[in-house]
Amino acid sequence: MSLNALNALSPLDGRYRSRTEVLSPFFSEFALIRYRVQVEIDWLITLSTCQDIAEIKAFSVETLEQLDDLIAHFSEVDAAQIKAIEVRTNHDVKAMEYWLREKLADNPEIVRAGEFIHFACTSEDINNLCHGMMLTHARDQVLVPAIDSIIERLNALSLKHADLAMLARTHGQTATPTTLGKEMANVSQRLSKARHKLSALTMPGKMNGAVGNYNAHLAAYPELDWEALCTKFVAAHGLEFNAYTTQIEPHDGIAEWMDAFARINTILIDLDRDVWGYISLGYFRQRPKVGEVGSSTMPHKVNPIDFENSEGNLGLANAVLRHLAEKLPISRWQRDLTDSTVLRNLGVGLGYTLLGYDSCVRGLDKLEADPVRIHADLSQAWEVLAEPIQTIMRKYCLDNPYDRLKALTRGKAVDEAMLKEFLETLPIPEFERERLSNMTPESYIGLAVILAKRLA
Repeated sequence: MSLNALNALSPLDGRYRSRTEVLSPFFSEFALIRYRVQVEIDWLITLSTCQDIAEIKAFSVETLEQLDDLIAHFSEVDAAQIKAIEVRTNHDVKAMEYWLREKLADNPEIVRAGEFIHFACTSEDINNLCHGMMLTHARDQVLVPAIDSIIERLNALSLKHADLAMLARTHGQTATPTTLGKEMANVSQRLSKARHKLSALTMPGKMNGAVGNYNAHLAAYPELDWEALCTKFVAAHGLEFNAYTTQIEPHDGIAEWMDAFARINTILIDLDRDVWGYISLGYFRQRPKVGEVGSSTMPHKVNPIDFENSEGNLGLANAVLRHLAEKLPISRWQRDLTDSTVLRNLGVGLGYTLLGYDSCVRGLDKLEADPVRIHADLSQAWEVLAEPIQTIMRKYCLDNPYDRLKALTRGKAVDEAMLKEFLETLPIPEFERERLSNMTPESYIGLAVILAKRLA
């Protein structure tokens, strides 16, 4: 049976394949094997250029071109050949080493240098660099651009609705007014900060042998500065050298990355739920798509499914990402194999992450604010002006301003006339009374407009 959208076990490779396949070049089994081949060949070339290793000579231009071509044109057929060898070896990295020897068996230079393929390496010297490169490339090429798409849309909403006053709802109850644009700006700024922290993270890497001490390296070439050579090699792959490891790079870096993604996802879950609520209140309408059905029995419905899908998938993502962050830094003594099987799920956690981002973008693109509905809600909430009135009373040291406004407004229907009548009883300067009398729920928005427009 060939894999397709109907028989795939995971919805990431089935129902949602078209929306997540952009991550396949980084986290599929094929991708991991291709990255391994690249690192293994790079290590062989590095050794060939090391003057202190007399037993391997610098490769000719032709051989270097052949090695580069092997990486550039690595195919699924090649990966399948490696998997076939793995059936025999029951070891994935060793299978790749054997395949390289077979693939290059017609090149005399490589044959003479054959024992320097995987020289002094443990499998984790190769794997940890692969995982670091996979994550770095996927972040920079796919995931950060997806986050930026959300930020871009939130900034557009912030600017467009910067001065659209709306009722805030602390604890779900009527509260001091804000603007719709300012609420979008709040989320945009949270995302931007978290996004920049994610982008600034570097991934550590190691290339120091079976238990991290260069034992085999020094046994063969005790005069060579292996630490300097390996530091340069790791840095050449865009990673930060970690000098202190066991057999495995301890994965604290991956854990930090997973936590960073989970934090961004949590911010977006918060956004998804808030927008879902605003749609329910009628503050946002959703542009219907021709041909779509909202309910199998209620023809009128336009459900906020994109934000619901985003919330659900980001929740799944965080469950995986947080397990990765909690489990990967833990390894018995110098290593156990529990990290190996868990690391194969990087693409699962980040696949659901990307799916959540994509659904959020789809939802944001359908939103239309309803100023009439927003104004209707706010215009009935004169009680929100109890706050500025009692604050001015405090300014002039009147007795018990908070308690007096509480008695006037709490749990009661409040209108403009009631507040103006109360203002007439206050011994405050006339200009303050006039300013408060002219204030409306829509005008009581503080610096919301300025803060929202600042993002532009």
